[in-house]
Amino acid sequence: MPDWLTNLEPHWAWLSLGVLLAAAEIVAPGFFLVWIGAAAIATGLIAWLLPVGIPLQLAIFAVLSFVALYSTRRWLKANPITTTDPLLNQRGGRLVGEVLTLTQPIENGRGRAKVGDGEWPVRGPDAAEGSKVRVVGADGNVLVVEHA
Repeated sequence: MPDWLTNLEPHWAWLSLGVLLAAAEIVAPGFFLVWIGAAAIATGLIAWLLPVGIPLQLAIFAVLSFVALYSTRRWLKANPITTTDPLLNQRGGRLVGEVLTLTQPIENGRGRAKVGDGEWPVRGPDAAEGSKVRVVGADGNVLVVEHA
């Protein structure tokens, strides 16, 4: 093992871990790793300022991680994050009310309709190819339609 690694003080490892976890939140967002990273940074600062052993540092990290995650979870439950666009990332929901042209007839409740420059599967009452239908809902990636 290299000399610099064996002589590394534990607080640098905690500070590095904290920064890495916070950076990992950017790569894999979930609003979770940043709080564990903050606990690691706080543990590193405590280990830098106070002469505490590795077992106590691990205990401090565990307690700080638990407190950070628990308090954040409680705060988010009381103050949920809302969006100004509830249909964000719900393309089918955004199409409700649109009038589409069938590219394949609806037979036995299933067909296809032109949406923009593509086609979507549709479900609804039987209708001939070229008929106009109105989107009334979405079930996954299948549009629920009725006669327009």
